[in-house]
Amino acid sequence: MKPESTDWRKYIIVLFITVMLFLTATYVSSFLGGKKIQELQKIQDDIAIDILSSETQFSLLSELSCKNVSSSTLSQELSEFGSKLEWGESNLGSAEELAYLKKYYSLLEIKDYLLLKRIAERCGENYAFILYFYTTAENCSECERQGIVLSRLRALYPDLRVYSFDYSTDLSAVQAMLDIYKIEDTKLPALIVDDEALTGFRSIEELGILIEETFDLKTLEEIEAEKTPPNTEIKTENTKKPL
Repeated sequence: MKPESTDWRKYIIVLFITVMLFLTATYVSSFLGGKKIQELQKIQDDIAIDILSSETQFSLLSELSCKNVSSSTLSQELSEFGSKLEWGESNLGSAEELAYLKKYYSLLEIKDYLLLKRIAERCGENYAFILYFYTTAENCSECERQGIVLSRLRALYPDLRVYSFDYSTDLSAVQAMLDIYKIEDTKLPALIVDDEALTGFRSIEELGILIEETFDLKTLEEIEAEKTPPNTEIKTENTKKPL
């Protein structure tokens, strides 16, 4: 009888341990899921505020006179907005809420593009615009590399504006641009430079030459050099004291 009793106790202990492990795993999963939802809600709230701020800036900037226009204000806001979305996609996955906010961001990019084009025409500002259409790495092996090239170009030319749009975004405004420029998913990555469509990967050397030939842009180094006053040599005359 003792061996049977011992086996029965072992089964109870094993069952108890199994139940505890299951409950612990369920709790941890629920806890982490709750934290993920909280993080998602926080980034959603932050971006919602950015959306309202950007919408207000659109209205203000469209009414300003040319002498009061600051070209970088709204673009910096959009850049920060985009960084938050990238963080959300990397850390929170492709959640439905993020996809919704991504649509908002695409609309803001289009509005910023149209606004700056209007400012350039009305105020004689020298901007260069590139529209960049991409998709996921699974469907576009060169899209990530193209994005890196464009980031380097943006750092090189401060007056270059690059607007990125996910081809798969379910948004009529994005679809309208795809139709206008006849961009197909088999031809990604795709760039629109001076209303001309360029499909397939383009190197930084190729795009640099194209930008300099199409737009009269100055590099960051040239802009900084213009701000730096020329070195002035102080000439001292040697005067002899009378003996």
